[in-house]
Amino acid sequence: MLKGFKDFLMRGNIIDLAVAVVVGSAFTALVTAFTTSIIKPLIAATGGGNVTGLSIEIVAGNKASTIDFAAVINAVITFLITAAVVYFLFVVPMNKISERRKKGKEEGQSEPTDVELLMEIRNLLRAEQGLPRIEGLATDEQATTGTGNGNAASRN
Repeated sequence: MLKGFKDFLMRGNIIDLAVAVVVGSAFTALVTAFTTSIIKPLIAATGGGNVTGLSIEIVAGNKASTIDFAAVINAVITFLITAAVVYFLFVVPMNKISERRKKGKEEGQSEPTDVELLMEIRNLLRAEQGLPRIEGLATDEQATTGTGNGNAASRN
């Protein structure tokens, strides 16, 4: 369990994650200030001169027992603004960049496998000996009868 945590910390992404958290916190503070200073007064204007129009006091005279609907609406608006900004300023551009990178990547020739290299070497050796080229892998029958590989020529 601790090894997994250590591996997580040793990844290069941990610094990026820390930067994202700090920037996200600063951005959330900015959005909260915007909603508190601009949106909340607009909400209060619909309920009267103060927020009491959008709140309920459960126990009369006890301010601690007030349910403030304006604060909940404020939090929802803050969340929606934050989510929209993150989506449109970060997610959408990153998706477009990712798509462009995928389009720019062309399927090139991959490195040949060991089997393909060995078959090519076999065919080159057979061509040097004047023997016909073999397509694919030689079967056990071809190897024992001498057909399909260069050993038959060396035995005769």
